[in-house]
Amino acid sequence: MTVGLMNIRSILVPALLIAGSCSAADPAFPEAHISNGAITAKLLLPDAEKGYYRGTRFDWSGQIESLKTKEHEYFGKWFDKYDPKLHDAIMGPVEEFAESIGYDEAQVGGTFVRIGVGALKKPEEPRFERFKTYDIADHGKWSVKKGKDSIEFTQDLGGHNGYSYKYTKRISLAKGKPEMVIHHTLKNTGKKAITTTQYNHNFFVLDGEPTGPDASVTFSFEPRPTRPMPDGVAELRGTQIAYLKELPKGQSVYNEFEGFGKTASDYDIKVENKKSGAGVRIQGDQPITKMVYWSIRSTLCPEAYIALNVAPGAESKWTYHYTFYDTRKQ
Repeated sequence: MTVGLMNIRSILVPALLIAGSCSAADPAFPEAHISNGAITAKLLLPDAEKGYYRGTRFDWSGQIESLKTKEHEYFGKWFDKYDPKLHDAIMGPVEEFAESIGYDEAQVGGTFVRIGVGALKKPEEPRFERFKTYDIADHGKWSVKKGKDSIEFTQDLGGHNGYSYKYTKRISLAKGKPEMVIHHTLKNTGKKAITTTQYNHNFFVLDGEPTGPDASVTFSFEPRPTRPMPDGVAELRGTQIAYLKELPKGQSVYNEFEGFGKTASDYDIKVENKKSGAGVRIQGDQPITKMVYWSIRSTLCPEAYIALNVAPGAESKWTYHYTFYDTRKQ
C-alpha cells in the first residue's frame, strides 16, 4: 500500500501514519511504521509545529526511534533531557549537513540555509554556533510518501540569497532481509553552487547495553587518531576501537581518525556488542573526507563525512547501506 504526498506543514498527517504517542516523550508526534518482515522500524516525521525534533542542527527527515530485527533493537532514546528544539534531542541514523550555506554573506536579520532544516535567521553574533538553536524563517515545503517497506521525504526550499534546493531522502528495506538503504538526492535549483559536507551521526543504542568492554567499532582501514586515546578507557587494536571499562554517566570518548583512502571502499564500518549479539555494518558509496568518533555510556557514534559540491542545475546522489546481524551467528 502506498500513501500519496502530503504537506507536512499543514499537519494533516493521515491516520495511517499516526500510531499513538511516541514512547520517548509524552505528546503524540507524527510518526510512520515500515517493515519487510525481517525489520520493523518506527520513524518520527518532520513537522514544523508537532514534530518530535524541531532543532536547527540535524536534518529533520529520516529519524528512527526504533529499528528491530527478530533478535535486536538498534536505536532509541540516548539523552536525558528532551526539548523539541534542543540540537541533539533526536534519535536514530541522524544526518547533518555540516556547513551553513550563505551564512558569511548574510546580513544580520537576513537568512542562511541549513539543508534538511530550512532558512534560518541570522542574529548579531561573531560566528555561527553549531549547537545553538536558531529561529527558522522558512521551513520549505516538506512532503512524505510512504510504502509498506519504504518511506520517502522531500524538502523544497527556494529564494534565499540565490540558494535553492530540492532534497530527497528515501529509506528502503531489502525484501525479506535485515538490510536498510538510505538513498539521498540533492538537486541545486538555485543560482549559486552548494558546497558542503554531510555525515550520519548514527546514534546506535544496541539493545540498550551500556558502552563498555562488550562494545566495539571496527573500520576497514587502520585508523590513526589525531589525539591520544583516553588512558584506561579505550584503545585501538589494529582496525578496532576497544573499551577497557564500562563508561560511567558523564564520560565520553571522542577522537578524529586519519588513515582512510580516497575511494568509497574505506566507508565500511562495523559496530557490535558481543554481550547482546547485536551487530551492524555501515557502507557508503562515497569516499570519506573526515572520520569522527564519539560515544557516551548510552550510545556509540561513528561519523563518516563525505563532500558535496553541487553546481546550479546539477544534482548529487549518495547512499548508506546498513546490514543488521547477530554476531553469535557469524
